[in-house]
Order: sequence, then structure tokens, then C-alpha cells
Amino acid sequence: MIKGNIHSIQSLGTVDGPGIRFVVFLQGCNLRCGCCHNPDTWGFDGGTQYTPQEIVDKVIRYKEYFGEAGGITLSGGEPTGQAEFAYEVFDLCHKEGINTCLDTSGSILNEDVKKLLTVTDRVLLDIKYTSDEQYREFAGCGIDKPLEFLAYLEHQKIPVTLRQVIIPTLTDNEDNVKRLKDIADEHAMVDKIELLPFRKICVSKYDNMGLEFKFGHLPEPTHEKMQQLNKLI
Repeated sequence: MIKGNIHSIQSLGTVDGPGIRFVVFLQGCNLRCGCCHNPDTWGFDGGTQYTPQEIVDKVIRYKEYFGEAGGITLSGGEPTGQAEFAYEVFDLCHKEGINTCLDTSGSILNEDVKKLLTVTDRVLLDIKYTSDEQYREFAGCGIDKPLEFLAYLEHQKIPVTLRQVIIPTLTDNEDNVKRLKDIADEHAMVDKIELLPFRKICVSKYDNMGLEFKFGHLPEPTHEKMQQLNKLI
């Protein structure tokens, strides 16, 4: 039976999709984002191995807390890097009547990922930047990848929440947020935009791993700036 490499589990999450969520952070990521909070998830090896059924058995224990909106969210790392495992988890969850949500960069779209999306109720799609230049410099892929992913979600009629981290000097300007809103407005399946403030609580992880936090020199956005940008959407 297929097994997945799991970095960590959060039993009652409130910020990774609608309602109360059981959040599973998968090990492994194909990108190297400058603002990444979890460099310990980059390698696909490591973590703890679980079968899909072992994950679902844990999820079921919390089902009574989910209500109509909640359910399971697969995050990472990049969960589409273990798409076969993710499909099995979501498929079993659907059989238990549990809502499924995928938190992804949209940088991988292959046949295994398309199969995964057949059992995905909502996608949290991280549009990291609205310029291709910034994408390539600070994430490791072009903007064409997430836009292709979004177009596929639109075609499959899968509800989408667009998310973006607001990073001072890079994404904390009105033009960027307006471009993000334009992307949302062009896709009927996008029903929500979330702007997330850049945070530096991950610095100790980088220090402990002997890695450079590329955005360590940048400040966190102010509450006033976040309010100003949120008004645009």
C-alpha cells in the first residue's frame, strides 16, 4: 500500500480553508520561496510515513467538530508532490463524507494531480507574485505554472481561494493587489482572496538548519498596510 511522508499534523486548524480543518503538512517541495516558513519540509525524504487509511482514521476522530464547512486540508511542503498518496487520502475522506481542501502553489499539473483534483472540493491557490520576473527570482518557477493550474480548476469547476503573502517592497503595493484581483475577476470559480502578512517567526528554523533566510532583512507589514490593501479586494 502506498505511504506518504508527513511532516506534521494540526488537528484543529482555522486558517487553512473553510471552517475547522484537520491539516496535514506533507513533506517535500519543488520550489524554494524566499518567504517560506517551513524549510524543514523541502526534502521529500524524512518525516513520518503513514498510509492513507492511517491518516483518515485520525481525521474521523475530529469529524464532529467540522460542521458543514470544515474537513481535511492537505498542505506542505507541496502536497501535489505526493499526488498519488493525496488522492487516496481524499478519496477515503469522501467516502466518509468529509470535505477536502488542497493548499498548493499550483506549480505541478500532471495526470496524478488531475486525478487528485477529481476528489478535491476546494483549492487554496498561492499566487506568490503577479509578475513573472519576481516569480522566477523568488519562487523558482514562472507565473505560467499557477495560471495554468488556475485555468484547469476553472475548467473543472472547482472552487478556489486565491492567497498571497504580502511582503514589504515586493507585494505590498496597490498595483500588485489590483493585478491579483484582476486574476480573480477573470475566473468565476475564484470566490475569495486572502492576503497573508509576511512573518519572520521562522528565522530560528533557518538558523538551526544552517540556512540563509533570504527575506530576513525585510520588515513585516504593518496592520495599517494590510488594512489598506484588503480594502482593494
